[in-house]
Amino acid sequence: MPVPALQVGDVHALPPREQWTEAARRRRDTYAITPGAPFLKCEFGYYCWEEWKRQGMPDINEGSPEAKALFHYDDSGMQGLWGLGWCEPEYVPKFEVKILEDRGETELEQDWTGRHVLYFKGRRQGFMPEYIDHPVKDLETWKAKAEWRLNPEDPRRYHDLEQRMVLARAAAARGEIIVQHMAGSFMYLRTMLGPEGLLYAFVDQPELIETLMQRWLELADAVTAAHQRYVTFDEIFFAEDNCYNHGPLISPKMIREMLLPYYKELLQRVRGRQLDPSRHLYLQIDTDGDCRSLIPFYHEEIGMDAMSPFEVASGCDVVEIGRQHPNLCMRGGIDKRVLAAGPKAIDAMVERIFPVMRKRGGYIPCCDHGVPAEVSYTNYLHYRRRCVELGG
Repeated sequence: MPVPALQVGDVHALPPREQWTEAARRRRDTYAITPGAPFLKCEFGYYCWEEWKRQGMPDINEGSPEAKALFHYDDSGMQGLWGLGWCEPEYVPKFEVKILEDRGETELEQDWTGRHVLYFKGRRQGFMPEYIDHPVKDLETWKAKAEWRLNPEDPRRYHDLEQRMVLARAAAARGEIIVQHMAGSFMYLRTMLGPEGLLYAFVDQPELIETLMQRWLELADAVTAAHQRYVTFDEIFFAEDNCYNHGPLISPKMIREMLLPYYKELLQRVRGRQLDPSRHLYLQIDTDGDCRSLIPFYHEEIGMDAMSPFEVASGCDVVEIGRQHPNLCMRGGIDKRVLAAGPKAIDAMVERIFPVMRKRGGYIPCCDHGVPAEVSYTNYLHYRRRCVELGG
């Protein structure tokens, strides 16, 4: 993979605080769990944008300067590095997207990950589709359909590396958090095998799991190594999604035996390559559902520093979790159902959460998943005003 050799002066410590952007200061103060620090103002995401336009929101784009101004968002204070997937593996090439069957109100589609997904026609966002089939069943289907799409040496993975690293190095010079995003092990596996098929495979086909996880490690090691020739990582963000509304989908024992060896090996290699070896590497786990029992597990096993998004309907109360885990950086925990209920309910929620969590530090408030269409535009504007009022 062609990358320029490191030159004298390429290894830099974190720039002094006065050179950081305001958003970088807010994010770094949050990660340091600084009591009383202003909240970083942001949002998880949206499933309501077109509906809000119908309700009177200006015709603006998500993430635009106009949207930031309207909702009083900060800049992110971070630079994301990609190339390792998110909710799905980073296939190169992707599967062909095609309609497999027309079922009247619904249609069966092969998506870009090779899954067969049943959608309502004209609706791809804001609701849970039905996943009918997944591409990997065994070692034979792995080799035929997926293995070659996860080749760490495929030059197409790195075609724009130098351009992306120009942006990353500039962000690092502004003090921004450099974040390597990646599909965590459970998310990676379940996209290929499906949640039910994966859980059976842990017991019935352990050799398949080992084979897939070895490729996860090889690919993650290659892509992170390419990025680390240019920048020091501040954070690795694992999109994991291994919980549901009543707890983990997989036992800590099985995570420890089947998945953590690959995490630990990757983290050892990443830490050994850091251009600034003194930099703390933050580790964040993102999982929907009830994550509470896994917080001490991940902290003890890999040194997890941060977690998100703390779904309230699954029993996650950020005030209580923050009290139990004072060293955990937290993002999320704003109940989407309360945002839909109106100003009085919103006031009661934020007045309970924000003063306590701001005094504690280490908290970024945002919706506990994408904001749904049930949340009205006027309700959301009210929520954002209270964020500014109470969050600094």
